[in-house]
Amino acid sequence: MKQSLSYYITLFVIKLKGLKKIFSIAPIDFKRIRKEDVKYPKGKFYKQNKIRTFKVLDSLITEVGRYKNSKNLLIFIHGGAFISGPAKHHWDSFKKIASQTDYKIWMCDYPKSPENKISIISENIDSIYNTALDQFQANNIYLIGDSVGGTLIVSLTQRLILKGIKLPKKIILITPVMDSSMSNSEIDKVDSIDPMLSKIGVLSAKKMCAENNDLKNAMISPLYGSFAKFPYTILFIAENDIFNPDQKLAVKKIIDANINFELIEGKNMPHIWPFLPVMKEAKISLNEIINIINN
Repeated sequence: MKQSLSYYITLFVIKLKGLKKIFSIAPIDFKRIRKEDVKYPKGKFYKQNKIRTFKVLDSLITEVGRYKNSKNLLIFIHGGAFISGPAKHHWDSFKKIASQTDYKIWMCDYPKSPENKISIISENIDSIYNTALDQFQANNIYLIGDSVGGTLIVSLTQRLILKGIKLPKKIILITPVMDSSMSNSEIDKVDSIDPMLSKIGVLSAKKMCAENNDLKNAMISPLYGSFAKFPYTILFIAENDIFNPDQKLAVKKIIDANINFELIEGKNMPHIWPFLPVMKEAKISLNEIINIINN
């Protein structure tokens, strides 16, 4: 498949920003990465459609929606290697989804590592979902997350099933991190073609977040948990993404679990491609996500 001109422009911008270089150093410079964080979005859309902000444990929730009385909720768990976020590309995607659906959307700014470990982050995610259940029917709740946001959604779903708690209607996973141990030998092959990430820095970030350096705990590496009884799952994976080999292992486990799922593979795409700005392929994929939510 021939890529768009905007695809090559996006790769050029990624290279210009030096993301690969930043993620090729250990320990990763999390303070530098956090400079891209956007805690409070600005603009006319948010002035007109922001409903409220509130805290759940140590997480800041920004609720946005065109219809204040909507019974539908989309919980947006952003990525950022557990050390940063949300960033502008998260808010841009958030805004487009909010403007084209009748859902209330929660942007969940959860605690980050290295100040917080995965158990604290997971406790916050659990509390956010339980708060949602107090206000919405489970069948009216969707979850969406990119990168480690997808990790947190998968591990949350595994805990909900173990505890017998009602599940969301659908989960949408954008190039999720399935195994934080980065122990899959295939990763090294993809590292050379990944334009954005490198194993060295990513592994450093995961070690900052892991409890007792246990990188194979299902909370941080849901590949080692069960996918049985999962709700309808939509999974976006990218060919030129160091997490691709583990995502393929997750796909096998999902198929073996015999759950309803949809797989969208991005040929030549980098990590989190549906949320990247400018790129034509990203716009198509984000529109596809919006159609999934609306239908």
